This record gives sequence, C-alpha cells and structure tokens, in this order.
Amino acid sequence: MAAVAAGTLALGLGSASIAPSQAVEADAAIAPAIFPIAQQQTPDEELGAKPYLGWSSFSMQVFSGDGKWIDEGQLLAQSDAMHDKLQSVGFEYINVDAGWNGGTDEYGRPIPSDELYPSGLQSVIDHVHDNGQKFGLYLIPGLSPQVYADDLPIFGAPECSTGDIAKQPLQQADYWDLGYAIDFSNPCSQKYIDSIADLIAGWGVDFLKFDSVTPGSGIGDLSLDARDDVAAWDAALEEHDIWLELSWALDIRYVDYWKEHAEGWRVDWDVECYCEGESLTVWDNIARLFPRAAEWWRHAGPGGWNDFDSLNVGNAKVDGLTNDERRLATTFWAVSAVPMYIGNDMTTLDDYGIELLTNDEVIAVNQSGRPARPVSTETNRQTWYFMNPDGSVTVGLFNLSRTAADMTVNLTDLGLDGSAKVRDLWAKKDLGSVDSEFTATDVPIHGTRLLTFTPGKKSAITLNDDDILLGYEGDFDRNGGKEVASTTQPFAVTVGGAAENPAPPASNTRTLTVNNDDPSITYNGTWSRSSGRGLGDFQDDVEYAEANGSAFEYSFVGTGIDYVTETHESQGEVEIYLDGVLVETVNTHIDASEGRGVQQAVYSVRDLADGAHTLRAVKKSGQYMLVDKLDVIQMSLISTEGATFDPAAPGDIEVSLRDGSELAGISAGGTALVEGTDFSIDGDVITLSEAFLSTLAEGVNTLDFHFSGDFRDDVHSTATNGDSVSFAFEGTSVTWSSPLAPDQGEVGVYIDDTLVDTVDTRGDTRSTQSELFTSGVLKKAKHTLKLVKVSGDVMRVDKVTYAK
Repeated sequence: MAAVAAGTLALGLGSASIAPSQAVEADAAIAPAIFPIAQQQTPDEELGAKPYLGWSSFSMQVFSGDGKWIDEGQLLAQSDAMHDKLQSVGFEYINVDAGWNGGTDEYGRPIPSDELYPSGLQSVIDHVHDNGQKFGLYLIPGLSPQVYADDLPIFGAPECSTGDIAKQPLQQADYWDLGYAIDFSNPCSQKYIDSIADLIAGWGVDFLKFDSVTPGSGIGDLSLDARDDVAAWDAALEEHDIWLELSWALDIRYVDYWKEHAEGWRVDWDVECYCEGESLTVWDNIARLFPRAAEWWRHAGPGGWNDFDSLNVGNAKVDGLTNDERRLATTFWAVSAVPMYIGNDMTTLDDYGIELLTNDEVIAVNQSGRPARPVSTETNRQTWYFMNPDGSVTVGLFNLSRTAADMTVNLTDLGLDGSAKVRDLWAKKDLGSVDSEFTATDVPIHGTRLLTFTPGKKSAITLNDDDILLGYEGDFDRNGGKEVASTTQPFAVTVGGAAENPAPPASNTRTLTVNNDDPSITYNGTWSRSSGRGLGDFQDDVEYAEANGSAFEYSFVGTGIDYVTETHESQGEVEIYLDGVLVETVNTHIDASEGRGVQQAVYSVRDLADGAHTLRAVKKSGQYMLVDKLDVIQMSLISTEGATFDPAAPGDIEVSLRDGSELAGISAGGTALVEGTDFSIDGDVITLSEAFLSTLAEGVNTLDFHFSGDFRDDVHSTATNGDSVSFAFEGTSVTWSSPLAPDQGEVGVYIDDTLVDTVDTRGDTRSTQSELFTSGVLKKAKHTLKLVKVSGDVMRVDKVTYAK
C-alpha cells in the first residue's frame, strides 16, 4: 500500500479510508512427487516454508474508491468464493488491508470497526477459519498521537503506560506522518507490541501485513527507520505462529535484516494503477518488476519470500491487462516463487482467470520455492529459469517487447549439456526432445511460455553453488566479496605508424571502480546520499554521514584499493581498517583557504595478496564524512592495455592473457569477433589476425575482451576447517570446478563416504572455473560427493557437473 487517508493508520487510530489521489508514483511433466500441489499449512510445517497463496483486499479498495469496501458482507463473500473456486489448489489467506479498525480499547490497542462488522470481526474470522482458510490484518509502525496523549495503561504491564514509550523529542514513525516513533530501548515498548499481538492472536489472526516499513517505502536515508518496530513485531508474533509480511519497496541494502525478521517483503511499489473504476493495474506496473526481481531473486527461499504485490489477473473487465499479459504475470509470479495473492473480487472471476489461477502444474512451480534467475536482462525478450531437485529445469520465457517473436533457449545457459525432453506446463503437453536448443515460435507481444526441460540419458548437468541439491554444513556464506563476476577488459588497437604510435607498456593490474551507491558497500549508522551537487564528484553523487562512529565496509577481491572522497574544512579524521586491523587514521580536513578537494584518494594500499579483503572506514571527527567511490586494484587479465597495427608493415598481433581458459569472447563495437577467422587462441596467447586488423579504422580502436568469472558470477565460501558441502546424485561421473587462489588450501574429496583425493586449490593468482576434481567412470547408481575444507584461509565452491 502506498496511499492512505491522513490520520488513520498508526496503532490505536480509527478507521482508514483509501485516497487514490495521494498515491505515490514510483520512479517431462513436473510430477506431483516432486512438486506437490499446495495444501494448507500443516501444524508441523515451518511458517514461511513456501510462498503463501491467497487474496488481499487493497486492490478492490482502490478500484472502488471506497476504503470501507472491506465490510462484513464482502469478506464473507470473498471467503466463500475462494472456497468454491481456488481453494482446491492451495489458496487459503484472506488478508484485510487498511481501514479495518475503529478506535482503541482502554489499553491503547486497536479494535475492529463496529460500522464495518456489526456482527463483530470475530464472526468474520470464524467464518474464514470454518472455510479452512487463514485470516490476515494490517498495521503500520508507530504510536497513535491520541493513545500517546491519553497515557493509557499497557495490558499485562501495570508498571507501563503509553505516554512513556514514544521517542523524545517526538519523531515521525511512518511515511504518512500518522504516528509517533516508539522508543524500543524502553522495555515497556515491547510489552505494548506484545499486548497487541496477543490480542489479535486471540481473535485467530494468522497474518500481519506491516506497511510503511523503512528503510524503504520511498525513504532510504534513515531519516525514518522502522527496523526496531519490525524486530519487536517479529518477537511478538513468533510465539503465535503469525506470518509477518513487510511492505513496501523495501531497501535491498538491509535485506539480511528483513530475512531475519519476516516471512516476506515487498520489493517494489504498489502494483495498483490508482485509476479508480478503470482497472486494477496496468502493464507498465508488471514490466517494472523484472529488474527488481533480477536484484532480489537470490535473497528468497524457504523461510522468507520476495513479494511482488497483488496478482490482478482474475477478470479481464477490470484487470487492465490483455489475456497474454495476464498469463505472463501469472507465469512471472510462479517462477519467481513470490506469494501469489490476487486482488480481484473473487465473486466475479472470469473463466480465463480461474484457468490461470488453478493450473496445478503452474501452482506447483510456485510452491517449489525456487526463485528463478535471468539468463540476461539486457534485452526485452528474457529467459528466467531454476533447476529442480531431479535435475530438470523450469524455464519462463517472457516477451516484454512490442512485437511477437520466436524465442530460443540454449540448453547450456540452463546448465544442461545434451538432449532434453520439453513440456509445456500451461498446455500440460509434452513437446518432444531437443538437442542443444529449443525455439518457442510466435511468442506474442507481452506473452510467455512456461516449460520444463528434463535431461536425457548421458546428458551432463551443471549445478551452481546455490543449487538446492548442494548441502552445506558449517559457516558457508554466499559471495561475501569472495566471488569474481564475469567482466570485460578493453584492449586498444591503434592503427597507424608504429613510430608515432608506440604500444602501451605491459601492465599486470586493472582498476574496478565502485560508486558510493553500489549495494555491495555496507553502511553502518545514519547515512544519506547527495546527488546533482555539480562539484566534480564521480557520477555527481556522494554518500555522507554526520554522526561519529558511522562507518562503511566493503569486501573485495584484488591486490589493492583506494578510498576516494572529498577533502574540506567541514570534514575530519577517518579510521581505516583493513581485514579487521586498524592500519591508518587519515585526515580529510583542509583549511578553508584551500577550498574543496574532489575525488581525493585519502587512503591507498597496493601489493596485497591476490584474494579476498575487507576495507572498513569509521568517522572519528569533523562535521561530515563522505564516500565518493572505491577503486579496486585487480590483477589484469591481459598483459598490456593495447598494441599498434602499422598498415605499412602489417602482421598479426599476439596478446598474452593471464588465463586463456577464462576468455569468453572478443568483440568490437558490439560485434563479436569470429574465432578461427578474426582471432585464434593457443593456451594463454590470443592472436589477432592481420586480415581482421586491416579492417580497422585509422586511430584508436577498442576491442572488448570478455572473461567468464566464476560460474554465474557467484561462489559459496567458508573460512572454517572441517566445513563441508555434499551432493547426492544418480549418474556415472561427477566433476567439481572452483577457483584457484593464493588464499585457498587443501580440500578433501569423498565419494560415497570414502576419501578418494586431497586437492590443493592454491594458485599464484585468483583464476576462475578451474576443474579441480573429476571422478572418472562410476557405476550407474546413487552416489554422494563430499568436499571438506582441510587448510587455507578460505574454501570456495563454484559448480558441480554430473553425467546421467
């Protein structure tokens, strides 16, 4: 939700109404044995084990223009409609949004509206439960000004009162400035939240949407910060097994916090179009979710889920989407493993809407809990996929373009090498077998395909380090700065006389620049971002803090780093820690007569071991501390920055690479060079052909050398000896590939619980996707591969490949 009527939603306030005018505008078949159809949560199932299926009232409140649409009759009708039309495939939550409450009791706790629920909200909740469903309510952070002013006793805590729990001086708690921030350093504050949680649990509430959560909800500078509220509600709801869903547009920089305290979190703005009486949503509000999902997919899984907001696909007359767009949205919600809760009036679902929402194979994809990842987001015809426990791969094809198109899936992009059987999940139809690629013909404008590829006999299957089949034991982290992403390094070919254009000198390093707003930089304390300053900052922005003790931390792989900031009379000392050790205190203060220094490298280090390191900087004095950018020094993948081609004395150009196996290709002006014609490769040496070079224009021509990096740009790693990763498979061979690096050591390799090898994973430089172990031929049976850290600072796990 992103729009409410003023003065209506903080804890203890009266009935809310929706005000759309206040909307904030945002910049082989899958067998049941593998993915069972969703069923209502069983008593012994962990809360949040899979995405929930249900309904939310907010879209209809906005569409109708009536915040009181959620009255007794509507909720009973929605519950009955769900029971009759959708419950058989697992839909079970009836969630009521803003406006259900009608005041407070004598303890400052919200109570239901008598006007909306003349028979009592309890009778509605009982009806929902009698239908075999769950019931949800809505609240926001903070304390009602009226409840604060009334200074009411807190239920169950006679020593506490509501007049004592607001932060002093009084502070805004939520986006709409409806309530006061609560002081959670006072134990009475938690007791107040507990009292409300106990009350709604007693009514039988199963779900709480907690809105206007910051950082997020349009505010990311920590001027509003509801994290203490989130933690308090998590603690209060946990003992009652009540689902906590956070809203809206949560800040990804704090994703670990959201994962620790909630079962779900909204990743973007409202899906509603706020076009009262016209439609529930519009296509653009669906399309904008794709880049958000590309950022968030890796953070979801059993226990906590990304949330795309309501899936409004149930009735063509009000959805605001074409039928192709309705199916595309349903497919994207399904493969992304987000909660599928619809916003339609369930009493008026059309036949196609019911067909979309009750396809058991599509629902099973969602309930498998495997968020899909994109092959690439660089085009508007995208392939998203995830691997299933049996080695098959579920694939969503999404045509976001304005024309119909054929869309081709390369099996190698999915981790499959060989043949595969293809099944269309929407049609529930097997499409036969393919080798190496599959083409879906005539995917319509804003259309989709949902497919499963099941590998054939003798096919090889490659699993990424994050795959469901890999079981980690110990202190493994994903990435943590220990990964190397695929990258591109420029190489300049100067066409002209060699005497006038000498080749650049050999170089063994390159620079990776990280802007201050990069999500890989972790900021601690209160930080804000300033952009458009016009002072010469890198990318015209900086991050800044005023409180001493504020800090930033950045983990990187390389041999050096520069902390680049501003120097000014308003700034002071900064402590620099490298790998946890205080190494220097730098002074960013300069006299007023010196003006302002921009893009100043106030701390630099070189000649570190080529591996993982962490830089931390802490503000000690001055009015401000700034971060402009970080320049990471990494080993160059090319021996030199360029070469000269003299047309008067033409010839091939040889270029040495650090590791030829990492080369993924070469391009010029976006056009790929052809191996064997434009260039050839022999070990670590690339030869650019005279024939190709003679086609280049006089002057400087830039070639882009593309390098693979770690498989799918990520790794798992641990620093603890004895930690292990295991993989159970049925096949005839298995291969483990991971990086070599100076900070790595020995790894014990076990096949079927027998130590078969001890692999030394040390290397002079950090190189990627090295084949470290292969089993050879195994008896076709069930086997287990286990890798155990023996020595070294870190063990990295990248990919495992097995043959059927």
